[in-house]
Amino acid sequence: MSKTILVTGIGGLTPRSITTIIKENHPDYKVIGCDVEKKAMGFFMTMKDGKKLVDEYYICPRCTDPEYFPWIERLVEEKEIDYAFVQPESEIVEWGEYYEKNGEFPCPVFMGGKLLSESLRDKSIMADLLEGTDYIPKTIKVTQENPRFEEVESEIGFPCWIRATEGTGGLGSLRLDDISSYKSWLFINAKIPEFTVSEFLTGRHLANEMLYYNGEYVKGASLECAEYVMANTAPSHVTGNTHFGRFLNENRINEFCDSCIKYLEKKLGVPAHGILSFDLKEDSQGNMKVTEVNIRHMAYAGVMAHVGFDLIEDTIKIMEDGNADRVERDQYHHYEKPYIFLRDVDVEPIILDSEEIFDDPKVRF
Repeated sequence: MSKTILVTGIGGLTPRSITTIIKENHPDYKVIGCDVEKKAMGFFMTMKDGKKLVDEYYICPRCTDPEYFPWIERLVEEKEIDYAFVQPESEIVEWGEYYEKNGEFPCPVFMGGKLLSESLRDKSIMADLLEGTDYIPKTIKVTQENPRFEEVESEIGFPCWIRATEGTGGLGSLRLDDISSYKSWLFINAKIPEFTVSEFLTGRHLANEMLYYNGEYVKGASLECAEYVMANTAPSHVTGNTHFGRFLNENRINEFCDSCIKYLEKKLGVPAHGILSFDLKEDSQGNMKVTEVNIRHMAYAGVMAHVGFDLIEDTIKIMEDGNADRVERDQYHHYEKPYIFLRDVDVEPIILDSEEIFDDPKVRF
């Protein structure tokens, strides 16, 4: 039976990736996209078969606008929307608050409650919750008004890593080598009110996407973000978009992330529910540290779906069934091959069976 699905924030990379997989798996489904930006990419994109990415699109109010939910409610009713993929984290938090006030969502969705979402979205809150554990690097919160110069130097030391407490794509991120570079960075980013400063980690950058249902860890899979798209355009060389990545079959990554979630569940007194996506960095000894937990699908979701780990389809099953009974239990997903992927601007991601192709003598002249 055909369904009508709303995808919010359709201008973003992840919502566009999600929509592509929906269209591939369910060509008869109708997808409506909305975004606050009238020039949102997802409004105008076409698929490989020449069909539009979305069947209809609308410019919506910002989620903090009093008109946002009346607008959403009208859209759900008039367009007979069956369920929604809500992707921008700011919207997920607002939908969580809507649920607390009304006892239901505007339409079926798959996401965690407001407390867990808010606690993970704000990196400084997450750092406070995990303070004193081995899950995170040494971290302190700083603001433009209280930059805590002495504590940054004495407690964290240089080099260290600075980033905005909210946002994605490496917002406000930089390696700081001394106090003068710290002061300069605050001046350059004067419009960002709050940062976290943490110890600088030199190991691999890992990512892990996991599905939880009412406290049950259902499935998870990991990868390594080896190189970034247009890395030289960002002072941190981290743009948030991975150019070259490796899919990993390392159970310890899933174990570590699940252990961290269980710690947070106990600390907050709430069960994990929804899609949780980890960003991790290893220190010089290979110990993993959490740098971020996103409360949504990550940008790699579409690429992961193409190599056998499809949390987008699993999310659809949950929203259509009202339970997770049809979702395969796969806590330590292993890919069939040592897949790698290449991504760039304005082209579809490329998946290769392994990185051995880079050593193929045929490609040399």
